Amino acid sequence: MPAFKTLDDLTDISGKRVLVRVDLNVPVKDGKVTDTTRIERVAPTILELSEKGAKVILLAHFGRPKDGPSPDLSLSLIAPSVEEVLDHAVATASDCTGEAAAAAVAAMNDGDILLLENTRFHKGEEKNDPDFTKALAANGDIYVNDAFSAAHRAHASTEGLAHHLPAYAGRTMQAELEALEKGLGAPVRPVVAIVGGAKVSTKIDLLMNLVKKVDALVIGGGMANTFIAARGTNVGKSLCEHDLAETAKQIMIEAATAGCAIILPEDGVVAREFKAGAASETVDINAIPADAMVLDVGPKSVEAINAWIERAATLVWNGPLGAFEIEPFDTATVAAAKYAAERTAAGKLTSVAGGGDTVSALNHAGVADDFTYVSTAGGAFLEWMEGKELPGVAVLNAAG
Repeated sequence: MPAFKTLDDLTDISGKRVLVRVDLNVPVKDGKVTDTTRIERVAPTILELSEKGAKVILLAHFGRPKDGPSPDLSLSLIAPSVEEVLDHAVATASDCTGEAAAAAVAAMNDGDILLLENTRFHKGEEKNDPDFTKALAANGDIYVNDAFSAAHRAHASTEGLAHHLPAYAGRTMQAELEALEKGLGAPVRPVVAIVGGAKVSTKIDLLMNLVKKVDALVIGGGMANTFIAARGTNVGKSLCEHDLAETAKQIMIEAATAGCAIILPEDGVVAREFKAGAASETVDINAIPADAMVLDVGPKSVEAINAWIERAATLVWNGPLGAFEIEPFDTATVAAAKYAAERTAAGKLTSVAGGGDTVSALNHAGVADDFTYVSTAGGAFLEWMEGKELPGVAVLNAAG
């Protein structure tokens, strides 16, 4: 991995104005934050800078404002939760640039924390507009990016600022990049990837990249049906993208060329209805009833998956193996997740997972805290797995 500077490289920052890009795009219902996970992730960076006497100035977006400032997308709604998580007073400003921001920054004492208003209230943010970037930079002496989840966007606050101020990775960004390096950058082999989810169409780039980098690729979820059907097997009424049969075949050819084993379900749990408690049965993958749909992989498949997990030194996971939200179709995902967690706890496996459904599935299995690293970055994690360059990371590497 190219070098990038971290907070360890920041010395004598007392009194310095540090612009910190964080991810505060948290869920809000009836004006209240319902999940503070993302705030908790950036808390160590914020508090470390504050304790060192820096003036900590937070930059963040919230939602997708279309026509400028909007009261329901103001970061002032998030500020109380930030204060609660940090156990530290957090001042706010009515804008992220201009007189309001400058006055709020000027009023800061060493160690203070200030949350500037939603950067996306300005169209210059997403356009990475040079004038807007300079206006942001005017309030800082140092730039710290701790928002890996926004690193796939070349926006003013995620990429542009690094061209104007000395740039560093915050603790969350650092942890994410180090974990991802262990996952695919320079992993200990054998490397096994588990990819699930509903559709192949959303993960073609991901699959094409992985078959060139891993030793075995386990395909589960609804997307497995597309591969099974491409081999000429009837998948009944299962979710299946029949029009992507040739794509699935090409991915399998690429895998064979690269020496990557493709692991598809050997059996499946089928039902006639997609609802909790629906009558279900386990069948061989070659014997799916015409009027049924596969909603989970079966026990033989789980045994095969766990055998690959046991063989692996590194595991990268994105997407559930079945419709885990509905019992009993969570069985395979839970079983494989627990086995991966056991191997990780035993020091025999480096396990890196990410993606919205993946995080939910691991939480459902009760093992999210037992993996080596679980990314909450969503789109940025997926683009990293696809092998794409992330602008917010590339600019830190260049600065380093």
